[in-house]
This record gives sequence, C-alpha cells and structure tokens, in this order.
Amino acid sequence: MRGLVAVAAVIAALAIVGTSAAALVPGVYDPGNTGCVHATFSNGVLHLEKNCPTSTNAAAGADITGLEGQPFTSASFTLASTSQCQGGSPRFDVQTTTGFFFLGCNNVIPVGNTYTFDAATIAAAGNQVPVPTGDIVSISVLIDVEGTADLTDITVNGQVQVPATPMTANDCKNGGWQTFVSPAFKNQGDCVSWVATNGRNAPNG
Repeated sequence: MRGLVAVAAVIAALAIVGTSAAALVPGVYDPGNTGCVHATFSNGVLHLEKNCPTSTNAAAGADITGLEGQPFTSASFTLASTSQCQGGSPRFDVQTTTGFFFLGCNNVIPVGNTYTFDAATIAAAGNQVPVPTGDIVSISVLIDVEGTADLTDITVNGQVQVPATPMTANDCKNGGWQTFVSPAFKNQGDCVSWVATNGRNAPNG
C-alpha cells in the first residue's frame, strides 16, 4: 500500500522470540533512532504512536507470539475512535508459509469501532486484500502512518491477546493479574510486587 514502510522490514524488526503461549509483545521499528515511535500496553490498551511524518522509516506495534503453525482464521481489534484508522494503518501483518498478507483497517467495514478480518468481512468490503492462507509464521499489529492508535480486544483465531507478563502495576489491577500465566500470580498484590521489583520478588501463583 502507498505510504507504508516496507512490510518485510517491519516484521523483521518487531519480531521477538516467541513464548509457548500466545502473547502480545509491544515493540518499535526505528532503525534511524528517531525516537518518534512508541508502543505501550496498560489497562488493556495497546497505545501506539508515530510522531513523525509517514515517510519516516519507523513503526510502532506488537508481535503476537505463540500462534506459529496455526492456519489463520480471523483477527480483530477495536479502536478508541474510527478516526484513528488512517489508510491501511493500524493493520495486521501476517507472514504465513505461503507469503505475506496485509490486513489494514481500511480493508474491512467496521462494526462500531471494531475491525474484524476474516473471509466474510474481507469479501463484504470488496476483497481489497486476500485472506491469509497457509500456516502462521509470524503476525504483528502496527501503525506506520503518522498519528496514534489505541487498540483493545486484539484477537487472533478467537484468542484475546495480552502481554505474557505485566508491564505496569495497572496491568495487575481489576483482575488483570489473573490473565498472566508465565509467570502466574496468586493475587493482585503478588503481581504488583513482581512489577515493582522488576521480577526480583518471585511470584507465588
């Protein structure tokens, strides 16, 4: 798509060693060290920023690990506002055993603020992009257009994606501590303690 950085480069840059369970891994691609891209996850929100021109070779996003070898069936995310959909950004970049597939927010018709990518929704929007075939090798969600995006309820193949470990104390609150499995926590305080000590206080889950 016009105006978007090379997909292969973004996928390579955001790629982080996967874990055994599906997990969201925020990261940035910034080979020029511009400092203009940021990716954070807190309170169930993946916040992505690109504070530089779209033409700048940089992107903010998150890898989705642990789905390798599965066939792609569906993916979705909800934006804080449909105005955060800028062209094909945010989008899912899906690398499979048969090639690269790019699923941009402009390639489907949202229901409210939710963008769902599967065979039916892609067809309903005029088959602007092909449905991913083959088995997943890697998958990420990202922005590389100037602006911000706040994504919630990120799902792939029916699984809601969250970080494997809490990134802030807020991630432990409102039952968030129960969503983590590696490590697992006994309660909210156990989770907050682990975050506050950068993992030095071992979890009791």
